[in-house]
Amino acid sequence: MAFQILLNFFLAFVWMFLSVSFTSTTFIIGYLLGLLVIFAMRRFFPSRFYLVKVYAAISLFLLFMKELILSNIAVLKTILKPKLDIKPGIFALPTDLKSDWEITLLANLITLTPGTLVVDISYDNKILYIHSIDLPSVDDAIDDIKNTFEKAIKEVSR
Repeated sequence: MAFQILLNFFLAFVWMFLSVSFTSTTFIIGYLLGLLVIFAMRRFFPSRFYLVKVYAAISLFLLFMKELILSNIAVLKTILKPKLDIKPGIFALPTDLKSDWEITLLANLITLTPGTLVVDISYDNKILYIHSIDLPSVDDAIDDIKNTFEKAIKEVSR
């Protein structure tokens, strides 16, 4: 992916030098033309087209922002209730993520979302132990994390 980005910048600068115009407009045109060239030659690169991963990373960020807002509202509703009828609990989340940075990213996204906290990670990095402020169903919580954060992280990394 990094090679494709650098190649795209290189092609944009080559376009600037060939057109003998050193403005930002010429750079953007060269960048877009370089994007088309890289897209046309994508089968010769060992990794996927880099804009797919950029799109996946932006989608992950937007997903996190959505979950952050929704969980803030849910925690606020829980706190403002006159009677606390919550069921806090700790559950084990088995994960399919392999590398350390994927697991760290998942743990940080879960911890940064209000109402949940990663307490521990197993030695083999296969299970995350998560505390939730309100845990009506363990299976629903596991499915929610697997279908949102874990799936989005896999799209970015693989």
